Amino acid sequence: MEGAGGRRGMTAVVGSCRASLPAWCGPLPALLLAVLVAGSCEGNSVERKIYIPLNKTAPCVRLLNATHQIGCQSSISGDTGVIHVVEKEEDLNWVLTDGPHPPYMILLDGNLFNRSVVMQQLKGTSRVSGLAVSIAKPNPPQGFSPGLKCPNDGFGVYSKDYGPQYAHCNRTVWNPVGSGLSYEDFDFPIFLLEDANETQVIKQCYQDHNVPTDGAGPEYPLCAMQLFSHMHAVTSTVTCMRRNSIQNTFSINPETVCDPLLDYNVWSTLHPINSSEKVDPKKEFIMVATRIDSHSFFWNIAPGAESAVSSFVTHLAAAEALHKASDIHLLQRNIMFTFFQGETFDYIGSSRMVYDMEKDKFPLRLENIHSFVELNQVALRNGSILWMHTDPVSRLNETVEPQIKNLLDILSNSSVGANVTLQEVGFSQPLPPSSFQRFLRARHIPGVVLTDHQASFQNRYYQSMYDTPENIQMQYPEGLSPEETLEYVTDTAKSLAEVATVVARALYRLAGGANDTSAIQADPKTVTQMLYGFLIKMNNSWFQSIIKPDLKGILGDDVPQHYVAVSSPVNTTYLVQYVLANLTGTVVNLTKEECLNPEKTPNAEKEMYDYAWVQGSLDPNSTSRVPYCVRSTVRLSKALSPAFELREWGSTEYSTWTESRWKEIRARIFLVASKELEIITLVVGIAILVFSLIATHFINAKADVLFSIPRDPGVVAY
Repeated sequence: MEGAGGRRGMTAVVGSCRASLPAWCGPLPALLLAVLVAGSCEGNSVERKIYIPLNKTAPCVRLLNATHQIGCQSSISGDTGVIHVVEKEEDLNWVLTDGPHPPYMILLDGNLFNRSVVMQQLKGTSRVSGLAVSIAKPNPPQGFSPGLKCPNDGFGVYSKDYGPQYAHCNRTVWNPVGSGLSYEDFDFPIFLLEDANETQVIKQCYQDHNVPTDGAGPEYPLCAMQLFSHMHAVTSTVTCMRRNSIQNTFSINPETVCDPLLDYNVWSTLHPINSSEKVDPKKEFIMVATRIDSHSFFWNIAPGAESAVSSFVTHLAAAEALHKASDIHLLQRNIMFTFFQGETFDYIGSSRMVYDMEKDKFPLRLENIHSFVELNQVALRNGSILWMHTDPVSRLNETVEPQIKNLLDILSNSSVGANVTLQEVGFSQPLPPSSFQRFLRARHIPGVVLTDHQASFQNRYYQSMYDTPENIQMQYPEGLSPEETLEYVTDTAKSLAEVATVVARALYRLAGGANDTSAIQADPKTVTQMLYGFLIKMNNSWFQSIIKPDLKGILGDDVPQHYVAVSSPVNTTYLVQYVLANLTGTVVNLTKEECLNPEKTPNAEKEMYDYAWVQGSLDPNSTSRVPYCVRSTVRLSKALSPAFELREWGSTEYSTWTESRWKEIRARIFLVASKELEIITLVVGIAILVFSLIATHFINAKADVLFSIPRDPGVVAY
């Protein structure tokens, strides 16, 4: 039926093409035109027979900052090369020296995707036109991090003016396995092959056509690959934003070449505050913070299990545990739960919130912050130890030091009786890369950063595609259904729930709570559901029930990714927002109309609360859902670097990261003939064309003889 339908459609198109032929066409020219039109109408079908598209790929794209461009791109028409599979380093000899058919498109085993191979051997040679990287399974045992050894260097608190001895990771190299590959510039395309089946198709094509025999080059036809990833922006953010500005000023149809990385921070407070007014300067807040974004070498491949998800899931669980305490309305200090976006790229979210607080564009001021607690990477603890990091420079301040000491004591005491032991890092060690550093740049605030590492990261896959659930030891029994997997409480979930419990109890004490904290307990079931949703499958029954009906499209079937991107809010931001609202908010008895328009509802206090009409769970007796209204204090605030607000695109104070635009991203494989055969085909084609033109001219000149109608012999002329 599909073929018949296709033929019917093709007949209709050709018929319409024929109907449009010019009236002056004679029989043969018209026939030739009809054949050509029919050929063009069948072009898609011919293309499908020639090319095999690769649909599950992720490209390396171009990013830019104030001074550099990083990432990859192809030529404007795509880059093509003969495929060569490289599974061990010796295989590179064929590509770099021996192979007779350059340029080559390398199918590179994931274990060889490292700096020594890519930078030292492949970059800069004209014999390589691109890379397709397969995912290593299991994860590379030596670790793999394409990030920097000193993440966000230059944008934290340490500089020549503040703790110069700690600047540029002089004391502690936080990410020792960092290769910096993500921050290099490549003039050829590099794609990740996400689907093992597509990888096998490429390898089979290579085996059938490209394998060298006895050291000699294979015979044509050869299996080739073509990668398209041409980028529009070049040089730096300064250049591309200036071009954007010129286009917007003088062009009728402006073409944007790059966009700032941006999204939204998610925040809420334990006690409601008026979001449209400034908080009383005398009111004190405990700020709890974490990041919700990650990154890797490839675009939108950012699982971030340890680098982001473990911490913000723990943060969410602590917020839920604290809201369940019976006497929170009696606490002297308020607590602000904050989830920053874009922190991977020089602290976009935190620097923007600090900027807004300084410029009175946020309800709180920096002066309202009593103390700061940040959850960093917390899933890979050695035994039960969780490390408390503080800033050695601010501790030299006689006013700040007692407050930090009190903060550390409360945290340590909150872990008594728990399976988590909090230990203080040595006084001479600086803070690890953290959002707290951006607040310290503006004001001496007592604060602590909680991590699973005493010095260098425990995470050997920081900012990479391998920072997956397996990296934080998430394991499930075989044979579970998706719903059973969602509910199964893993050891990782239990461990993070213990951390969340300690944090929640400490926050209660910091806020002035005096009662027994044994009842404050994070729920491992909630933690396991969040880990499943943020790391394995967003499209699950719990996430479906807590979001708005018009947002159900964000729950795709792909593995969740946590890249900040340029279109906002991204899926992660929405889901953190609604999970936080679900865990800390209240179900209120309002109709859909009242919930969607709280300003028309008496006593709704819209300035104090946010209202969301969510889908609800499925009715057990039907296929319909039971929606309801959630009231919470959850809000969004802009996470766009102040550099773009100030139009200071060359700023060294704020993040300046932008992402290039592109027209198309695609990859395909096909068989390519030899140059000799291509030339012969071209010559024969030209010869046939010339012969056809001569024949057509001759036939047209003799048309009156060849196509004359004979007279009727029965007719006599007088």
